[in-house]
Amino acid sequence: MIRSELLQALSDDNPDLRPDEIEQVVDIFFEEIAQRLAEGGRVELRGFGTFSTRERESRTGRNPRTGETVDVPAKRVPYFKPGKEMRERLNPEG
Repeated sequence: MIRSELLQALSDDNPDLRPDEIEQVVDIFFEEIAQRLAEGGRVELRGFGTFSTRERESRTGRNPRTGETVDVPAKRVPYFKPGKEMRERLNPEG
């Protein structure tokens, strides 16, 4: 699903809201998640999953075009861990 499809689905489910209101809600939702992760926090959405960050150590990589070795600095990367209900929906028993 892409952003425009999400906005359309929300619009279909909430005909009382104007499209600009729906877009504002989606913008705020994603901005709050990004802001919390940038601050080093985590975001837990019960039944869906948890967004957090993980530390990656510096390493020596390789430029795929030239084969030259490149130093890759340490960094934080986003991480998503699906919740129990999400895992059960993806892998139903039986």
